[in-house]
Amino acid sequence: MPINIPILLTWLRIVLIPLLVVLYYVPGSWLQPVGRDLAATVVFVVAAGTDWLDGYLARRWNETSAFGAFLDPVADKLVVAAALIMLVWLGRVGALIAVIIIGREITISALREWMAQIGARKSVAVSMVGKIKTTAQMIAIPMLLYHRPIAGLDVRMLGTWLIYVAAVLTLWSMGYYMRMAWPHLVEQDRKTGAER
Repeated sequence: MPINIPILLTWLRIVLIPLLVVLYYVPGSWLQPVGRDLAATVVFVVAAGTDWLDGYLARRWNETSAFGAFLDPVADKLVVAAALIMLVWLGRVGALIAVIIIGREITISALREWMAQIGARKSVAVSMVGKIKTTAQMIAIPMLLYHRPIAGLDVRMLGTWLIYVAAVLTLWSMGYYMRMAWPHLVEQDRKTGAER
């Protein structure tokens, strides 16, 4: 396993996940709700920042690796899943929204793995809709973690609308990826049938 700064940043993102969760189990006498929400928001924003930074540094320093390419999306999905589960637990996100977003991530990860095995991974490369979905959810989640007005801005309401937008784009992008993969799925079924 290669060790370099981009991979260490990816590991940092994974290490931050339990901290994000533990913050909501700290007794109220130790940390007031506003402090807890602020700390959780900062942890999530730092984790999201390492996602951008590790990719940037890996490309700039030419330190890309197969292990890094595997670990990076896993870390991203774990951070988002942990934050969404906590938001459901806090009653700030509906369970259906979390299931849609997390379920899509699992489905598309499995699809990409399968497409890579048959040599067609480029058919399910990241689309613009997927990028917009990711941007919407990465803005919505810290807003919902913080959950308090900032300078008169209703962060809770804005975060709620953005997570709904992210859920819709999640379904749209999943449909897009499935449509791109469908000819390959049919072709593989045809080959399997012919071999029997």
